[in-house]
Amino acid sequence: TSADSVLQIAAHEEIIPLKELYQICEIARELTKDPKYLVGRIIARPYVGTPGNFTRTSNRHDYALDPVSKTDLDELKRMGLDVISIGKISDIFNRRGITKSIKTKDNLDGIQKVIDTMQEKFHGLCFANLNDFDSKYGHRRNVEGYAKALKELDEKIPDLLSHLNDDDLLILTADHGNDPTWTGTDHTRETVPLLIYSNQIKTGKRIPSRESFADLGKTIVDNFNGVTNEEGSSFLNEL
Repeated sequence: TSADSVLQIAAHEEIIPLKELYQICEIARELTKDPKYLVGRIIARPYVGTPGNFTRTSNRHDYALDPVSKTDLDELKRMGLDVISIGKISDIFNRRGITKSIKTKDNLDGIQKVIDTMQEKFHGLCFANLNDFDSKYGHRRNVEGYAKALKELDEKIPDLLSHLNDDDLLILTADHGNDPTWTGTDHTRETVPLLIYSNQIKTGKRIPSRESFADLGKTIVDNFNGVTNEEGSSFLNEL
């Protein structure tokens, strides 16, 4: 479904039980650690249904490689901060730099789990991935589904904002494009959004286009007065 370095293994849950599918993927993960292959991720893709009406389930699991160097999540964890993963974030980083992992069923469940986390006492980063935009609607080129998912997120924004503390920073962005109106099934290359909100930001302003996604990671670590990586430039003072 994409040009990413991934190997996806799909199986019907009623034919190959989840435990067996996961074991198959674990074996594939070990085999593809060989430098000849070094596949980025092995993805378990369970589904249910009948021919012509198959549906992926929420039991997907990604088996990734460890990050090749220190990440900003590692730094936040080193500082004793909470690093809470919601959705597949923990899988992507191979659980490194994560202090708590929360699985989700779909976008709405992910948004609700973010809101639930905001109501708990934690100090650090809550990092959520709303994967339906990508897997359900972007790759599938489902324009109506994508529009519906955007509307559902938009309707939840007031609830998210109402739970922000004065020292919270809300960031909405994406790691790549996946235009449902475009041809093919792969990721697309349009500029991704970057929306930032805080109760301390009194006037709206435009954030200049960034040179690298690393700028965002550096800004987040800078917000907690951490030691940032060499890559990227913080724009915290521009907010």
